[in-house]
Amino acid sequence: MELIVRKFSELTTTELYEILKLRVNVFVVEQNCPYPELDDRDQEALHVWYEENGQIQAYLRIMDKGAVSDYVSIGRVIAVKRRSGIGTRIVGDAIEIAKAYYGADTLYLEAQVYAKELYAKLGFREISDVFLEDGIPHVKMLREEIKGTDACDMYPQNWTNQ
Repeated sequence: MELIVRKFSELTTTELYEILKLRVNVFVVEQNCPYPELDDRDQEALHVWYEENGQIQAYLRIMDKGAVSDYVSIGRVIAVKRRSGIGTRIVGDAIEIAKAYYGADTLYLEAQVYAKELYAKLGFREISDVFLEDGIPHVKMLREEIKGTDACDMYPQNWTNQ
């Protein structure tokens, strides 16, 4: 499986189409949640995904400070095959990418409540009560670097900006 990291301007039309198709299929169709998936933030994001045999297996995007919150943020996290470990793997890689690309020492995300344990295993902690986002329960989470230890030390820096 290949880890791919691209800015919006570096995406091919085929890559962009496959990313948006996957996000709409999961976040709009599968979750039965009609909302504007195309939110005008993709142009500012780093797009990160695992690909195998030409198919996206996991995806997320990373946004710089100020785009979503006062911190670098991770969002739109999708693992095609759930409970396989690939979701944890791509979030771990995103932590490393955010550190390397944006110099991030604190990361923010809004987790669907059912997935908050995945993020907790990677050092994120809840910073809000449960709230509804497009009818789905979410919780705000933050991951702050603790000097000397890091929840993502188990993840090598194996990504390249292609």
